[in-house]
Amino acid sequence: MSKISENYEKIKAQIVPYNPIIIAVTKYFDENQIIEYYNLGFRDFGENRVKDALNKIEKLPEEIRKNSRFHLIGHLQINKVKFAVGNFDLIHSVDTVKLAEAIDKEAEKKNIIQKILLQINNAREEQKSGFAPEEIKEAFKAIMQLKSVKICGVMNMAPIDSSEDELHHLFGNIKQIYDDLKSEFNVELNQISMGMSRDFKIALEEGATMIRLGRILFE
Repeated sequence: MSKISENYEKIKAQIVPYNPIIIAVTKYFDENQIIEYYNLGFRDFGENRVKDALNKIEKLPEEIRKNSRFHLIGHLQINKVKFAVGNFDLIHSVDTVKLAEAIDKEAEKKNIIQKILLQINNAREEQKSGFAPEEIKEAFKAIMQLKSVKICGVMNMAPIDSSEDELHHLFGNIKQIYDDLKSEFNVELNQISMGMSRDFKIALEEGATMIRLGRILFE
């Protein structure tokens, strides 16, 4: 059994009660490791940078490209929108109304509906983007009106130095915001993307439906 396979088996044992979508974050790895994970049963792959992702995707066998879902989980600059739209099944990091509008415009050009998540920065970290909790409802209302994007849910990244109690509080707050949006706007949302290698277990306890795992899978 390979190291990757061993890691995967350990993680599967920990997530059994929750059954989340595991996104294998491949930003430090090449297409060969994506192929290895695909052969283990993975179908969801996450990248931080648009062009790095597209370079890897192009090198993958056609079967893997057709049967996998690719997620953009890093910050998306407006000038990269034209490369991202249509090449990622889900853009996790929509952090301004302006960015959503740019995605909508590009998706309309390509005659597609681009699925997105809204990033919420409830820890208010200056170095991270995302909507503040008090901004999210107004932003949601505006983005909902766009015809060529579909909001599927929310995304969050907790501070790297958070204690367990802080993580429970932050992730629990994201779940509450998600529930409030569904209720207030009477919309169907189905994804909460939160939790990474260091904190995914707490994220799952607090309602994550997608976890983004990198180091813990590949180390």
